[in-house]
Amino acid sequence: PTPSSALGRRCFAGPIGAGADAAAPAGPCPGSEEGPCGWGPCTPRALQFCNNPKGYLAAYSLLAIFQGIVVNGLINISISTIEKRYELNSSLTGLISSSYDIAFCVLSLFISYFGERGHKPRWLAFSAFMLGLGSLVFSLPHFSSGKYQYGSKIEETTFANSTCHASTSSSLHKYLYVFILGQLLLGVGGTPLYTLGTAFIDDSVPKHMASLYIGIGYSMSLLGPAIGYVLGGQLLKVYIDIQIPESTMLDQDDPRWLGAWWIGFLACFFAIWLLIIPFSCFPRRLPGTATIQAEKISETHDDGSQVLVQTSNIGKSFKDFPMALMILLRNPVLMSLIIASSSEALVATGFATFLPKFIENQFGKSSSFSATLGGLVLIPAAALGQVISGVLVSKCKMNCKGIIKFMISTCSVALILNTVFLFAKCGNEPFAGVSETYNGTGTLYNLTAPCNANCRCLRSMYYPVCGSDEVQYFSPCFAGCASYLFNNMKKTYYNCSCVGKTKRENGSEEFLYEAVPGKCPTQCKFLPLFLIFFFFAIVFTFMATTPTTVAILRCVPDKQRSFALGVQSVFLRLLGTIPGPILFGVAIDNSCTLWDINECETKGACWIYDNERMAFSLMGISAACKIITIIFVVMAVYFYKPPPLTKALPRKTSEKSSVIRT
Repeated sequence: PTPSSALGRRCFAGPIGAGADAAAPAGPCPGSEEGPCGWGPCTPRALQFCNNPKGYLAAYSLLAIFQGIVVNGLINISISTIEKRYELNSSLTGLISSSYDIAFCVLSLFISYFGERGHKPRWLAFSAFMLGLGSLVFSLPHFSSGKYQYGSKIEETTFANSTCHASTSSSLHKYLYVFILGQLLLGVGGTPLYTLGTAFIDDSVPKHMASLYIGIGYSMSLLGPAIGYVLGGQLLKVYIDIQIPESTMLDQDDPRWLGAWWIGFLACFFAIWLLIIPFSCFPRRLPGTATIQAEKISETHDDGSQVLVQTSNIGKSFKDFPMALMILLRNPVLMSLIIASSSEALVATGFATFLPKFIENQFGKSSSFSATLGGLVLIPAAALGQVISGVLVSKCKMNCKGIIKFMISTCSVALILNTVFLFAKCGNEPFAGVSETYNGTGTLYNLTAPCNANCRCLRSMYYPVCGSDEVQYFSPCFAGCASYLFNNMKKTYYNCSCVGKTKRENGSEEFLYEAVPGKCPTQCKFLPLFLIFFFFAIVFTFMATTPTTVAILRCVPDKQRSFALGVQSVFLRLLGTIPGPILFGVAIDNSCTLWDINECETKGACWIYDNERMAFSLMGISAACKIITIIFVVMAVYFYKPPPLTKALPRKTSEKSSVIRT
């Protein structure tokens, strides 16, 4: 779609060209834009069963699900595999992840501005086309980079020193730009979905039903990441080139193993492009929209913007863009709601990124189990919160001011539940060389002690073991282990010089100092309590999402609703989703007590964290953002002035005035 195609049909004989449009009456005739479902003269009767808000909501939900599968599911779970396959470091893959938000920010204002008066369902067809194309482009490097060369295996039992090798350039780095292009295309495709697509729902249903439909659509979008994680996780169990080379026996436990990350993107490409068909057949407005719009009472914030937009017909051409943007930026209610939602987005994206890491380190769980728990808490809770709030706002038929007050209550409850970090946290388990010395020898924050000084251990090879003295060691080498055996398929290390002596039940000392792979079992039992409280904290956090969207649609002029959602999308990313993971990551890094130092003396990942400091840091960020949210929502209530009864006329009055204006 182009800006010229967004001008639409006027209240006299049929479509007109761009030249005639300049002299045409300024306002569209809503009834004339309603029509049957189909393509031109082809309007099959079977399609008319979908020519209603429920049919559109079904198509919208499917597109939102697939967008979530690709953008928030498959990409997130495939990023580490892409790093290894194409020899990219984390900063470069971070650039890949940010490319989606960059494209969204750049285009959101323009697409939402021009699409407001355009054919919104066809914009959604364009969205499906770009999302499918982005998925295809993202998978292309697999087909042009040749077979995966897996190299030689590094045994975990090798503890000798290795030399420092400077990284060499690789031709695989050039695929970075293909991944960035794919993400940019996905960003272009995602922009109309949550601006024009949401506004079309609000256009097509009665005012008291809008929150329910939007809540259902938004909750469906959260199923995408869940499906993406499950699908991506299963596909990573398939070898990257499908067939494992006969010359070697690779399995999933081999560090050289890479999964078939690309299959999911290819499948989504075909599925998303199929959605172009339903969106292309919807009319500009669903049947009955004109009647629904005529019965709606305007709740636009009474600052004169509604009259200005109507009388000046702002939004008709690109030259009106600065004025249209300025009208929204000067709306104190809108800006207060946008800043509040951005603050909430910062917390939501931060926890979505790092909750598995918090569970893993705080409660001593494996990374895969922590990721599963994080998904089981975040996604159902977020979806439940959006549906509940949509139902409540719809059933109670809240007006704009009532919706904003409802947001204050949900945010306040979420702030109270946020205190779970104060009492459901765990201390650190004993760790030799970090939280305690080696049986009285050595020093804190030094992994080397007299018992392992001659082992020439590598700090770059983190392979934790738990000693029989219930102390964790960095690796079998740092535990001073000289040998290992397999007992019932389980590896056990013996003759570990750093592991403290233990006594048998009969009182005799055990001199075969043992250690087993893995972290020591945590004695902390707060995980169920934390998950329960955090689940409800997420529910109440996302109970503000749908009401925020509905309040934004209500407090701005009718012809600027899509544009207002575009402005919100830009602020959400600039103030929320982009800095959120960065801020949480900095807070978590500041709680690190043991960093990975490789042979080149370069600091890498963090191995051990101070659990209490991490918990307090995350609670501090979350609480501060919740307080900011509450302050700005209270400001929105304070600033909001409903239009006087003389101005709050049904929208058909303004539509008629726009028809006769020249």
